[in-house]
Amino acid sequence: MSSFSIQKDKKNEKLVNILSIAIPLAVALLIGIRQKIDLGSWTRVLPHVIGILNTTTSITLIAGFLYVKKKDIENHRKMMMLSFIQGGLFLILYILYHISNPSTPYGGDGILRPIYYFFLLSHILLSIGVVWFVLRAVYYALSNQIVEHKKIVKWTFPLWLYVSVTGVIVYLMIAPYYQ
Repeated sequence: MSSFSIQKDKKNEKLVNILSIAIPLAVALLIGIRQKIDLGSWTRVLPHVIGILNTTTSITLIAGFLYVKKKDIENHRKMMMLSFIQGGLFLILYILYHISNPSTPYGGDGILRPIYYFFLLSHILLSIGVVWFVLRAVYYALSNQIVEHKKIVKWTFPLWLYVSVTGVIVYLMIAPYYQ
């Protein structure tokens, strides 16, 4: 893992910026498809898999943070790349679920309802913005721009962890309403 690197150049920086816009747009467009695609009943299990992925991503993010605090850079890199891979897998499964299944309405009421929507809305909005931060942090790490990497991860880590943890909370709150 530590031997993989990319070149620091303007093309790669531009690619990071393009992907940071293209990924959330593609997700929104694909999820917005009104006519659902029949991928089979197996997709109904995806919210549970996605919930597990958000949980394990939260764990690997925290582990990566703890490793870097102990100056164990090799294990930090492994945890952060695992978090990045899990994030990519999450996106694929999230899209597959939403293009093939109707949205599940939240069935709770009382004080839980506004709490659920607060977590859901903040999760969605920050998940859009965190893409740029994550891609930039990974780019800086892989291109050995460690000073820049350290600067951006001060924002990336708490945002990414918040998105992961709120993904778990939202899942746990809506899970009883999945069919």
